[in-house]
Formats: sequence, structure tokens, C-alpha cells
Amino acid sequence: MKILQLNVWTGRIKGSLLKFFRENDFDVVCLQEAVWGDLPDGVLENFFVTVDQIKEAGRFQYESRSSNFSLQMSTGKMQQGNVILSRKEIIDERIESVYGENKPLESIDDLRNHEYTVQIVRLENGLNVVNHHGYWLPTPVGDEVTVKVMQKVANFVKGIAGPVVMCGDLNIIHASPAMRTLDFLRDLTEENGIENTLNSLKFNGKVACDHILVSPEIKVSKFEVLDDLISDHKPLAVEINI
Repeated sequence: MKILQLNVWTGRIKGSLLKFFRENDFDVVCLQEAVWGDLPDGVLENFFVTVDQIKEAGRFQYESRSSNFSLQMSTGKMQQGNVILSRKEIIDERIESVYGENKPLESIDDLRNHEYTVQIVRLENGLNVVNHHGYWLPTPVGDEVTVKVMQKVANFVKGIAGPVVMCGDLNIIHASPAMRTLDFLRDLTEENGIENTLNSLKFNGKVACDHILVSPEIKVSKFEVLDDLISDHKPLAVEINI
């Protein structure tokens, strides 16, 4: 199986992002900062690549969406959150809140305290896929709240029976104390010596805040950080056998 991890940055780099999904074959993708809504046709698409467009471009048949916050407009509502798209059937889905509250945005403070969720799906072949967008602070090391939030995530993951692949823009580097809660998984970003998973569109410097982690029984045949400029984050791809 080939699995992709990508913070899509609300799909701002429209043409390149859709071209990337049309030209690549992934069995599963885990997305953060993905957008969708019930607005009239074309309204969101004028500004962003939506989940529906990615699903069509990548030829995915199955999906799971987990909204983190919404924006109410006069003609409908826009949602932003985490999404798992798959070519294999999703036979079970679980979404758990680990911090904050999902509510319509009214101020920047609402955005800083939006809901963070852990999203877990089981595929028809028995693989469990976990998707999480980590609690954000200006420092990639985090703080005591980061540790508490990630411990909640880790507790849910520990309760999963069977093989696990966990993906996410976790907003922290491997050296963060919060990552120690996930030491029962292999962090492929760290194992492969990845120093940076950000493009220079918003940030300078090296920060490896995007991660793919796997349970010990999963055999990894290939892991890479791709250079495609499709977001402010770089895509991570892994090929596995279970």
C-alpha cells in the first residue's frame, strides 16, 4: 500500500495540488486543513481546492471527514478539518475530540482554540489509519498542554487492535516531550533523518513537524519526503506491507 501525509494549506496552490493527485497513485491519503462546505457550486472552488475535488482527482472511492471549525456565510457554511481518503473500503470510523470546541469562527481567539480531533478508520484489509492535526504553538517543541493533548491521542491509538499507520502535521518535532507519548510507534520521519517538512512559503528554517508513524508489525519498503510544491508543507509518502 502507498500512503500519503499532507497538510493541504486549505488547497491554496490550486493547479499544482490537483495535478499532483491526478498524476500520482495513493491507496490512502491523510489530509489536514482540508476544506469543504454546503455553499453554492463554485464559491469555495474560486479560492481553494476542496475535498471533493481532491477525491475526484485522486480517484478515491471512500472518505472520512472530521471538522475542526466552521465559518458561517450568508449562503452556507465552510468547514475545515482532517480528511482520510481511500481506495479501499472504510469499514469502521471513529472520531474523538482531544482539545477545544468546534464552533463557527467569530474571532482569531476562536481559531487558536478550535477543536482538535483524532480520526481513526479501519480499512477492509484490516489496516487502521489514524489522522491528527496537532495542537499548535509558535514553538515546535510545544508545552505542557501539548503533552496532555498528545497523551489523549496516544491513549486512543493504544486501544486500537491490529496494525496502525498514524499520519499528521503534529506541529511538533520528534524531540518534543509530547512525542514520547507515541514511542510505542516507529516515527519514520525521525528514523529517516528528516530535518524539515516545510516549504519556504510561510516559514524559514528547518522544522520536521509532519510525521508518519507505524506500529512494529508493519513492514516499510519505502519512505520519502517529496519536493512537489503543493502546500506550505511537504508531502510525505510511505509504501508498506501488512
